[in-house]
Amino acid sequence: MATFISHSPADTIALGESWGRNAIPGLVIGLTGDLGAGKTQLVKGLAQGLGIATRVSSPTFALVNEYSGGRLRLFHLDLYRLDNRAQIEGAGLEEYLAPEGVAVIEWVEHWFGSAEAGDAFRPPLYRRVRFEITSPSSRQITYEDFGF
Repeated sequence: MATFISHSPADTIALGESWGRNAIPGLVIGLTGDLGAGKTQLVKGLAQGLGIATRVSSPTFALVNEYSGGRLRLFHLDLYRLDNRAQIEGAGLEEYLAPEGVAVIEWVEHWFGSAEAGDAFRPPLYRRVRFEITSPSSRQITYEDFGF
């Protein structure tokens, strides 16, 4: 497990950008953390690293935003409004567990449950990411890769 300390939104975007430059097709990134922890900032950086010029915003009400025009397509899911796996599967979101590009899932714990329980359901290429707010301007971002 790796840890990154972000001291600003720009730091979080830079981390995402480095991940985007190295992303491979089929990668699923699951994000957990409180509101305002920086999850969408990471996705903005990821899009930049993939070469996507479109403005990235949280898909809270759309559930999924899709971005193209870069090296790989980016699928940005936000499960905040869905409470459990049955609702998520009812929305037809399973296809994003093996994306033709990269999928980022905010509030992934709504789908997979806790980190331990989610291990049985994780995608083949998966990066589990946890955001913790450590001060008004700092975040601790821990992540672990599976299937690489």
